[in-house]
Amino acid sequence: MRKIITLIISGILINSCSSQRDFTYLDIDNKEISKSKFRQKRSTNQYLDIQIDSLNQKKLIERTKAGKLENFEAYRSLVSNKTSEKLDNTKPLVIIYHPGKDACNSSGSATKETLKNWHKTLEDGVQQLKANAPIYLYKEKEGLEKYDGVLNWHKDPDGLTEKLFFKYHYPCSSFVVISSDGEYVSYFGEFSKEYVWNAINLISK
Repeated sequence: MRKIITLIISGILINSCSSQRDFTYLDIDNKEISKSKFRQKRSTNQYLDIQIDSLNQKKLIERTKAGKLENFEAYRSLVSNKTSEKLDNTKPLVIIYHPGKDACNSSGSATKETLKNWHKTLEDGVQQLKANAPIYLYKEKEGLEKYDGVLNWHKDPDGLTEKLFFKYHYPCSSFVVISSDGEYVSYFGEFSKEYVWNAINLISK
């Protein structure tokens, strides 16, 4: 009996050790760096890290991206039609994106009242900067229960927002601001109201 127990415990320990994979760490240019360097860069607010499936690799990505969206008129029209939100085509478009439930957006002590106040302040600032009111899109609805009665979330039309701006599952939520001519600034992961306002100012110059 003792031999059987010993074998079982040994098997568990071996499996446990083998499950602790050794990762290769990559910088934003896909160059291998040390684990300590990776952690040092990750500790700043400039980067997130993603795990590349099946390759035992962790990669740093920058939290902001800027570019120009081709066919912006078609994207804006699709969002407006699918969400029934009326958009002013002369103003920037603000998209808040929920990727689905994760450890970041399912934790915390925010109440419906604090969520309502936070988003009211966000939207007031967006309005003052002469942008369209934020449109709230989700990939997976799980994790949005706390917003019931607070915000009106819409399914990402045809998954296009994810394809264009949010290639990976970034923690909490992300946003993108797009100017009337298609210039955009996106931010990945948890953000403050000020980040959205700054992005509007940036693409409005």
